[in-house]
Amino acid sequence: MPYLETGGARIAYTDTGTPTGRPDAPTVVFGHGLLFGGWMFRHQVRTLRGSHRCVTLDWRGQGASPAAGPSDMDTLALDAAAVVEALGSGPVHWVGLSMGGFVGLRLAARRAELLRSLTLLGTSADAEEPAAARQYGRLGAVQRLVGVRPIASRITPLLFGSDADPALVREWLVRLDTADRAGIRAAVRGVAERASVAGELSAIGVPTLIATGDQDRATPPDRARAIHAGIPGSRLAVLEGCGHTSALERPAEVTRLLHAFLHEVDRTSCVRGTVP
Repeated sequence: MPYLETGGARIAYTDTGTPTGRPDAPTVVFGHGLLFGGWMFRHQVRTLRGSHRCVTLDWRGQGASPAAGPSDMDTLALDAAAVVEALGSGPVHWVGLSMGGFVGLRLAARRAELLRSLTLLGTSADAEEPAAARQYGRLGAVQRLVGVRPIASRITPLLFGSDADPALVREWLVRLDTADRAGIRAAVRGVAERASVAGELSAIGVPTLIATGDQDRATPPDRARAIHAGIPGSRLAVLEGCGHTSALERPAEVTRLLHAFLHEVDRTSCVRGTVP
């Protein structure tokens, strides 16, 4: 897996390259959720790579990226901006799930010139609730000492809905078992201690799609509705029977939503002769 160097960190990524015969195809960058990696977007990449260049990132200390310094959301937003600039493909479509959405909100509000559109899956613009932040802190400390298996029964309901495929949950656990424990602890702290960006939502002007699972316990649907109310012209979809990890739990539905949205943005850009 290739790496990009930024801010003293090595960020692992995958890149499908531009589709055959489409050298000017737009780029989609995927930012994953906490305790996952870029692999969680495999279904969406499989479909979209025929029309778009698809890039997935692994945040510091997660997936194939080694731990390196802080993992707070502002630092990760700087990492993401550096990666987008290094791609050299102009404004990109940003797709972020949970942690990836926290980063996407910051990019869209502060570095709008880097984005063509913004898609937020299972995301919140608010700071973590104090009780939840304390719970995440405790779970992160235990995970750092003994790994994820002993606390899996407490984490799984936060990440997956009741109808999630058991094989998917088992795969996630196997992947997480091999993760850098110190890196995961830092990532958990970064999420638990993040600041609110609700006051920055009105500054977001790129086309925005928001989707949430109606069973999402980590970022309940009211968080998505608050983002929808705060970003002018955004659109909202609620996925029934879906938990927090929609890209894997409802891959076909998420891919359909994303495919339609990206192509609409791309068509509008072509008509205007520019990008949003």
